[in-house]
Amino acid sequence: MKAVILAAGEGNRLRPLTERRPKPMLPVGNRPVLEHVLEAVADAGIQEVVFVVGYERDRIQTYFGDGDDWGVDIEYAVQDTQLGTGHAVLQAENFVSEPFVVLNGDRVIDDSLVSAVVDRVWDGESPVVSVTRVDNARNYGVVELDGELVHAIYEKPGVDESRSDVINAGVYGLEQGIFDAIRETDTSSSSELELTTTLDAMAREGGVAAVRYSDYWLDISYLWDLLSVNAAVVSQVDERAAGEGVPDAAVAAESAHVAESATIQPRVALGDNVSVGPNAVVSNAVVLPDATIEAGAVVRDCIVGENATVGPNSTVVGGDARIVVEDEVHRDVRLGGVVGDNAVLGGGVVLDPGTVVGNHARIASGVAVSDRVPSGAEVRRG
Repeated sequence: MKAVILAAGEGNRLRPLTERRPKPMLPVGNRPVLEHVLEAVADAGIQEVVFVVGYERDRIQTYFGDGDDWGVDIEYAVQDTQLGTGHAVLQAENFVSEPFVVLNGDRVIDDSLVSAVVDRVWDGESPVVSVTRVDNARNYGVVELDGELVHAIYEKPGVDESRSDVINAGVYGLEQGIFDAIRETDTSSSSELELTTTLDAMAREGGVAAVRYSDYWLDISYLWDLLSVNAAVVSQVDERAAGEGVPDAAVAAESAHVAESATIQPRVALGDNVSVGPNAVVSNAVVLPDATIEAGAVVRDCIVGENATVGPNSTVVGGDARIVVEDEVHRDVRLGGVVGDNAVLGGGVVLDPGTVVGNHARIASGVAVSDRVPSGAEVRRG
């Protein structure tokens, strides 16, 4: 059986981090989210994989190559224009000739979920939709069940629609007939062709099986999700993987340099060639490769982009924030700040909770910043 992994998306809600990298290549625990997905597939015994790629696809193809390093064979189907998950699955049609599984490339899962879906497909059930329970179900595709069958799927449920706390976990078991079914599906108001729309129509006719799942399931939809997912992933590393000067429940690349007097607290991932200066404090943070956190800086609840600099004695305050994403207000989310790729914070800069500094932006020394700073902008005192 082959696995088709959907990895073509851009991830607009994760800007500025996705301005130059595809969403599935965002790192958690110092490895791309997509690598965690691939390992779950390989651990489930699947050896043939199709990546559906699109936005910034060279980053994915360069990193994963033919899959030898993971003991799998990887082929690439290209979705030139991102027109929905159903459209993405259609791009893999020429790569599969038997029942297959489909996974989202931006959700960290356990291999047991993949195995459970595979087993149900081999037992003659198809299509199969995996489901799990979450507290904030309305942020996802809500699923209504009728015993062991899917009764309906609401991609964006309205107030008067499903009140279920069961959601689509993003792993599917499908057969060849799904391609014709997708082609017969109406596009959405945004001209996208969604796999869940096809499966919803099939479910309402009583033809979709459910696989219930209650284990490891981590989704990245917003910037603050990257911190929570990273924290969950690094909490599972052992002391030997942590790195010198780094506590349990944190990780550091071998090439990272942490000054002896610096303090690295739990839930931190330090990427390749990261430098943390004397007396700096880093807590609940994802620090991408080649970033520099200079002496005396305090970085809390923060994502620091590739080759970014947090100047001496600068402070990312940390804590809960109110953040607006695509005109939607999110309250009490844990995000101290984001410092984009190649951005520079001068000395003594203060980022209020929820501040997002764009790529290549420059913040002059002594400036206090809140809200969003566009990519390429320069902020000075006075």
